[in-house]
Amino acid sequence: MVAGSVDATFDALGDPGRRALVSSIAARGTATATELAAELPVTRQAVAKQLGTLADAGLLRATRVGRETRFQVTPQPLGDAAAWLIEVGAQWDARLAALGRSLARARAAR
Repeated sequence: MVAGSVDATFDALGDPGRRALVSSIAARGTATATELAAELPVTRQAVAKQLGTLADAGLLRATRVGRETRFQVTPQPLGDAAAWLIEVGAQWDARLAALGRSLARARAAR
């Protein structure tokens, strides 16, 4: 896993509006900026800008279909971010388990 790609994923997903767009596209399979903007209180241009940020982070793949650009979620960056979270969680689990053992020994020594 590349740290830079995980950073880009978290940066892109740091905005709740962008997270909502990823969720909406994932639920649909694919979507255009126009389709997404029709359901939101923002302009198509604002949606397109957010989609561009998500695509730059590798979270979306853009495909031209005629005059439209359709966006689809790419799972790899999300998988890398999830793997990073699992790794960090495991490190904390190990530290907490060591602390628990230390506390148990201290109680037993009383």
